[in-house]
Amino acid sequence: MTSIYDFTVSQSNGEETSLEEYEGKVLLIVNTASKCGFTPQFEELQGLYEEYKEQGLVVLGFPSDQFMNQEFDEQDEIIEFCQTNYGVSFPMYKKTDVKGKSAHPLFKFLIKEKKGLLVSDIKWNFTKFLVDKNGEVYERYSPQTSPRKIENDIKLLLER
Repeated sequence: MTSIYDFTVSQSNGEETSLEEYEGKVLLIVNTASKCGFTPQFEELQGLYEEYKEQGLVVLGFPSDQFMNQEFDEQDEIIEFCQTNYGVSFPMYKKTDVKGKSAHPLFKFLIKEKKGLLVSDIKWNFTKFLVDKNGEVYERYSPQTSPRKIENDIKLLLER
């Protein structure tokens, strides 16, 4: 596997989709959670998506329940929460394991491409990966990094 376009993921309705449909786009891939201290980042993620989607940015949310069970059990609850509280309109996928042996192959690939500061595994909710138009991982950002602090990198990749 050489790019994120080699992966398929499960949509929130369970249907499989290829990330190849995003070829030529700049992607911000985020493991999310609805009941986390970083959950308000949804607001900034949605703002970036709205501001730059016409230029080719797509934010992809992957809810995960692997960090202190901070996600709803039911997929419908997740989507409703994100839409009602933060106006999320970017793609939100099915609840996904993002670390450990059960991690989705996409996330295994992302962490292989961009290791974290002290460990390679994803340490918490709202770890962010910025992917260029060629499907290559450009950068990884910690959960503490505000999505707006990524804006200059997004603009740089959109202009390439």
